[in-house]
Amino acid sequence: MTSEPTQVTGACLCGAVRFAVRMPTIFCGHCHCTLCQRNHGAAYVTWFAVPRAQFSLEAGESDLGHHASSDHGTRSFCRRCGSSLFCESTHHPEKLDIVLANMEDAIDRAPQVHVFFDDRAPWVEVGDDLPRLGGETGLEPTDS
Repeated sequence: MTSEPTQVTGACLCGAVRFAVRMPTIFCGHCHCTLCQRNHGAAYVTWFAVPRAQFSLEAGESDLGHHASSDHGTRSFCRRCGSSLFCESTHHPEKLDIVLANMEDAIDRAPQVHVFFDDRAPWVEVGDDLPRLGGETGLEPTDS
């Protein structure tokens, strides 16, 4: 007998946009790129990803706004409260990146890596032992 995949739910700050995600996730990591810093007003943001087929928008489609933040990426947000929610990239169109902080339930993994670590905010000291990747792709080994 196989068990159904665990489903977790998430929402924006005001609750207008609600969504569900079926586990398992593909990855979970902290992104230090300048786009994430500016979009979230924070030193870094923690994202996780799932295959698109494991995501469902439960409410708030008309409240969901989109911004082309780069030549390959689009970020989605709630038009009512401004919460950053999702990131899509033509570099990996089969998956959807989701802001971990918007989840109401725990996902199946803890953050595993820091990406775009070369772009990190100079005023934040990172004190964990997670791998730190950087370079042009944000995914290359770094000495930082």
